[in-house]
Order: sequence, then structure tokens, then C-alpha cells
Amino acid sequence: MIRDTSGQDRVLAPSRRQQLRPLLLLGVGVLCVSGLVWAGLGGGGASKSMAADELRFSRLTQGTLVRDVATSGKIVAANAPILYSTEAGVVTLLRNPGDTVAQGDVLAIVDSPELANALQQQQSVLTGMEGELARAKLNARRDQLKANQALDMAAVDRDAAQRENRRAEQLMVNNLISKMDLEKSKDDLYKAQLLFEHAKQEAQLTKDTLSFELENKALEVERQQLVIAELQRKVAALNITAPMDGIIGNWLTEQKARLAASQPVLTVVSLTDFEAELAVPETYADELGLGMDVELNIGGTTILGQLASLSPEVRNREVTARVRFEHDAGLKLRQNQRLSARILLEHRANVLMVSRGAFLSSGGSVAYVRQGNRLLRIPVELGARSMSHVEVIAGGSAGDEWVVSDLQVFDGASEVQVN
Repeated sequence: MIRDTSGQDRVLAPSRRQQLRPLLLLGVGVLCVSGLVWAGLGGGGASKSMAADELRFSRLTQGTLVRDVATSGKIVAANAPILYSTEAGVVTLLRNPGDTVAQGDVLAIVDSPELANALQQQQSVLTGMEGELARAKLNARRDQLKANQALDMAAVDRDAAQRENRRAEQLMVNNLISKMDLEKSKDDLYKAQLLFEHAKQEAQLTKDTLSFELENKALEVERQQLVIAELQRKVAALNITAPMDGIIGNWLTEQKARLAASQPVLTVVSLTDFEAELAVPETYADELGLGMDVELNIGGTTILGQLASLSPEVRNREVTARVRFEHDAGLKLRQNQRLSARILLEHRANVLMVSRGAFLSSGGSVAYVRQGNRLLRIPVELGARSMSHVEVIAGGSAGDEWVVSDLQVFDGASEVQVN
């Protein structure tokens, strides 16, 4: 008889893993269901929740939008010329920065030995030329006298020949001389007349020649006088004088420094007229125009001015603009005093607008509008922007309340719950 294996069988108790396996399968199923529910809520319900006090809201309103540019600048004197050294030399500064000066006061002196020496040399040349002119006048008088003497002698010879010819004609009538003697007397008369005419022409030519030479000598003297006058002007310009009433701005060189020609020495500032110099970003350069209104904030005081000039070049991505404004004596202004400004580019009437905020960093194509305790993501189209408001072209209506703080906290959610 064959025996079975029942004697070898052993009853085993179930392991811990086998006991937990159903529970693990149940947990995975619950997580999958929860994920599906979460995904469903993300597509149609609120997937985020935010506290209202963490956000900034603004209500859309209808009104006038003022497009402007915020910038900063400084006060500059409208009339602040820089004085230059006209010649090379050593400068002596006579006034200090901040000193009050009147028009015509000597502010600095440039010592130029080369220019002083050149002036003395040219004055010596002028003295020699004036002596030459005086000598030429004496020689002209002598030469003119000789020419007049020759003319007078020719006139005497002509008169004598005329008398001899008349006497010969009378003697010929009485047959006291020969015909040959008469013809000789006529030849002598003709010769005397020719000599007289030539002497007369020679005297006139001598007079014209001497007059021409004297005139040339006089012109040379006059030319030399002009050279000296120019040198004297340059020497006088070595004394640098104030072109107007004002104060000394800054020294642009050191005391007793060796200057080159056309090197700046100092500035003089007029205290009667000031302007504002603004640095405007180059992106707004094409929108600026002369005469635009500008609000200036100087030491807490707001005044209105007009754009007076624009620089044609861009430096450090900025365009320099000058603003002219009216100010009274009560407004204490100083050179290079800092200020802030708003350039008013445009006024748009009856515009739907919202307060400006960090939501613009998202590109200005979406916004979150508040509806009760929910925020809905909507597409929008924005237009002109000012320092405080933004024009809303599409996507909103007056009375809507938008989130104007940073939208990145929403992670692009289509709906957000507000607590």
C-alpha cells in the first residue's frame, strides 16, 4: 500500500506583507481617485486659495488719462558761460569760486611773454616803416622839384625859340637873312616846343609815380598798424573779464598753471535766470516736442515749465532736455540743485483706466477680475500708460475690480479662491 504525503504537509501562517497588500492596493486606489478629482477641480473649479490682504486691487474707472514721463534732473543757470584762455601762458586767478563779480571785472590774467615780445617787435617794425614813409615823402618832394625845374627850363627855351623865330621872319621880309637861317630858326622853335611838351609829361609822370609810391608806403604802414592792433587786442584779451554780472562758478584750472590756447579757465554763473536740465530715457525721445508742459518738483514745491530744447544726441541711453520756467525770489535756487519732473506727453479724455501695478510684468495680456470671493483669469488689451494709470482697451468695464499686484503667485490658474 502506497502512503500519501499528508504527513509531510505543514500549515504556514500568512506573512506580514501579504496581510498589508490589500491595504496598500486600497491606498493607491484612493490616491488615484483623489488625483482625478484634483485634476477635475483644476479645470473647472478653484485650484488656489489666497488671502485678500495679500493682494492689491484697483477698480476700473472712466476719466482723463495723462501720459507722462517721470525723470530727474538738476537746476542749471540759463546763462553760465565758460571763459577760455586765448593764448598760451601762465594764468593768475584773481577771484575765487562763489565771489560776486560785475561785468567788466578782471577775473584772471594770463602771462604770455611770447605775445608781449611779438608786440614789441611789430611796434619796432612800424617805427622803421614810418621813418621810411617820411623819407619817401622827402625824396618825392626833391624829385618833383627837379621835374618842375626841367619843365620851367623847357618853357624858357621854348619862349626864346619863339622870339628868335619871329625876329627871323621879320628879317626875312626885309631880305636881311637867308632862307636857310629862317628855316633853322623854325627848326629850333619846333625842337624847343617838343622839349617843353616832353618836360611837361615827364613832370606829370613823376608826380603820379611819386604819389603811387607814397600811397604804397602809407598802405604798408597802415597794414603794420593793423598787425599791431591785433596783437594789442590779444594782449588785452590776456586779462579775462566777466561778461556779465554774476558769481564765479568753478575754477577749471589750477592757480599759476601753464595753459594752452583755448583752454577753459573758469565759469561765470548768472543768478537772474535758471533752467532745469533733465535726463530723459531715449525710448521717449521721439515723443518729446518743444513747448510740452513739464511739472517740476523742487524742494517740495511744484512749478510748471515748458520744454525749451532737446539735445540731438543720445548719451548713456538718455537725451538731455532743457525746461524753461518762471520763478520768484522766494524760490531759493542753486546751481546743480537736484529735482524731479514729469513731462506731460498727452491728455486722453474719457478713457477706461486702472491703477498701474506689478500685474503689468505679466505682459499686459491677462488680468484677474474679482467676482465675489473668486478671481477669474481673463484676457485683456491695454493701451497708453502713465505714471499712475493704464488705459484698458478691451477686457474690462467701469466698476470692475482687478488685481494689480504681481500675478505670478497665481501660477496661471484660471480661477482663484479669495479668503
